[in-house]
Amino acid sequence: MESGRWGAVVTGGASGLGAATARRLAGMGAHVLVVDRDADGAPAVAAELGGTALVTDVTDEAAADGARELLNSLAPVRVLVCCAGLQRGARVVGRNGSVDLGWFRQSVEVNLIGTFNWVRVVAERMAANEPDPERGERGVIVTTSSITAWDGVDGGVAYAAAKAGVAGMTLPLARDLAPHGIRVVSIAPGTFDTPMVATMPESYADALRSQVPFPARFGRPEEFADLVATVVDLPYLNGEVIRIDGGLRMPPSRRDGPK
Repeated sequence: MESGRWGAVVTGGASGLGAATARRLAGMGAHVLVVDRDADGAPAVAAELGGTALVTDVTDEAAADGARELLNSLAPVRVLVCCAGLQRGARVVGRNGSVDLGWFRQSVEVNLIGTFNWVRVVAERMAANEPDPERGERGVIVTTSSITAWDGVDGGVAYAAAKAGVAGMTLPLARDLAPHGIRVVSIAPGTFDTPMVATMPESYADALRSQVPFPARFGRPEEFADLVATVVDLPYLNGEVIRIDGGLRMPPSRRDGPK
């Protein structure tokens, strides 16, 4: 990344993977725009980093469009990292019948459409940047998929489908934005120690930890942030989805009857 002040946008930046990434990018010299619906967490992280907070839901089209003026006021925005996500497990057919469609729709809205909502707006801002004098690059976009896009578990149909969508748009986005000098890479985390994972039943969480080949633990948000930094720094990395999971392949979540 170029020397001097530059801007970065992190969605879901108030906690978990997003907060760790925001801190890592700030340490690399970025002025970070922390985007999150957490009205307390986003300003707190931004204040800690000397950055800027924007409290909004990533699915809000008007809010993303309205952020253009804010983005233009920042240092040249060189990096976007989309970490905002939602995971709510449910079986398609349980004891009370089929799950409501809203459950599936909400997961797709937040995890997939919310990602694209910010990609489209920030990519427009990046395309107006002066190219980096050494690399000819105008920006880097990092999205967050999940290993469940390939080995999703029962009860996780909506989340797996949304994250598969994030993975699937990586190469087309990279090709679409290549003429503007913008790279696109997706990271597919396994089980990381985040507030989202904290919602798992403890017995299932313990089982997952034990099944990670090495190291046999949950990932640390700082490790995700380190991979983001590597993506930003490595100019030949483009159009790829990278797993970071300790070698884990997700097992079925449970084998008992309908819930």
